[in-house]
Amino acid sequence: MPATTSETLDLVSRTVSIAPLVLLSVADHYERSAKGTKKRVVGVLLGQNDSKGVRVSNSFGVPFEEEEKDPSVWFLDHNYVESMNDMFKKVNARERLIGWYHSGPKLRASDLQVNELFKRYTPNPLLVIIDVQPKEVGVPTDAYFAVEEIKDDGTTTSKTFLHTPSIIEAEEAEEIGVEHLLRDIRDVAVGTLSTRITSQLQSLQGLHLRLRDIGTYLQKVLNKELPVNHAILGNLQDVFNLLPNLGTAPLKAGAAPPDADTHGELARAMSIKTNDQLMAIYLSSLIRAITAFHDLIENKIQNRQQQEDKDTGSGAEKDGKDKEKDKVNGEKEDGEKKANGVNGQAKSDEKDKNGSAKGGKGKGS
Repeated sequence: MPATTSETLDLVSRTVSIAPLVLLSVADHYERSAKGTKKRVVGVLLGQNDSKGVRVSNSFGVPFEEEEKDPSVWFLDHNYVESMNDMFKKVNARERLIGWYHSGPKLRASDLQVNELFKRYTPNPLLVIIDVQPKEVGVPTDAYFAVEEIKDDGTTTSKTFLHTPSIIEAEEAEEIGVEHLLRDIRDVAVGTLSTRITSQLQSLQGLHLRLRDIGTYLQKVLNKELPVNHAILGNLQDVFNLLPNLGTAPLKAGAAPPDADTHGELARAMSIKTNDQLMAIYLSSLIRAITAFHDLIENKIQNRQQQEDKDTGSGAEKDGKDKEKDKVNGEKEDGEKKANGVNGQAKSDEKDKNGSAKGGKGKGS
C-alpha cells in the first residue's frame, strides 16, 4: 500500500542517533574486507526504533557480494543474518534488528532490493550509509527510510528512499572510550583557544557545504532537472524564516526607509560586541601564558633548591664519615702504642729476672 502523508512525516520527524561504536565497527569491517578496492561492505544495525526516535547502538558485518558490471546481481547471506541475530538476542534482548548499513559512499541501484530483503525482520528497515573515507568535514552518516512515492500525475507509485536527519551520540561509557582513543591524537600543548577556533572553523566549513548542496538542488529544480518537492521547499522556507534580518531595521508607522546610517549603526554595534568578546579571549590567553611561565619558573627554582640541599647533605655526610674514620684510626694507633708499652715492660721484667738468676748462680759457686 502507498505510504500516507502522516506515515511519511512520522518517518521524517524521527532523528537517528548513532553510537560511535557503530562507526568504529564499520570502519574496522571495511579495513579488513574491502580496503584498497571499489567494493562496499554491508552489515546489520541493532538498536531500538520507536515513535520517539531511532537509536543505533550496535552492528555486525554480513557476507555480501555483488557484480560490478551488473548491479542487479548480488548475494547476501540471510542465513548468517538470522543466526547472528539470534545470538545477539541472547546477549542483549533490548537490541533488535532495525536496519542495515553499507559503506557507500552514495545510494546504489540495488539498495531498494536489499532493503526489501530486510523487511523480513523489521517492517521499516533503516538504511545508514557510512562514509569510511570522508573527504568533507561533517557527519559521515546518511540515514534513509524506504517509502512509496505518490506522483502528482496519478501514475503508478514507486519505491524511493527518504532522507532523515542523523546525529552521532555517545553514552557515558562510550565517551570515556572515545576520549582514551583521542588522547594519543590530541596535542595537549594546544590551548583551549586554538581548539575552539578549530571547532568553529570546521562547523563553518560544514555549514558552507550544506548551503552549497541546497543551492545545487534549487538550481536543478529551477532547470527542471528534478521535480518540485513541496516538503523540502517548506523546510527551506522555515529555515530562512528563522534567520535574523540583519540588512534592514524595523520600520515605524509613517517612517522613511532606513538609510545607510542605520545599517552602519548595526554593523558598528556588532563590531563592538565582537571586539569585546575577542578582547576577553585575548586577555584570558595572556593570563594563561603568564601563569604557565610562573609555574615553569617556580618548578625550576624548586628543582635547583632540591639539588643544592642534596649536594649539601652529601658534603656533610662525607665530612662525618671522614671524622669517624680519623677517630677510628686514632683509637687504633693508641691501642697499638699501649700494646707496645706493655710488651716493653714485660721484656724489661724478664731481663731483670734473668740477670738476678745469673747473680745467684755465681754466689753459689
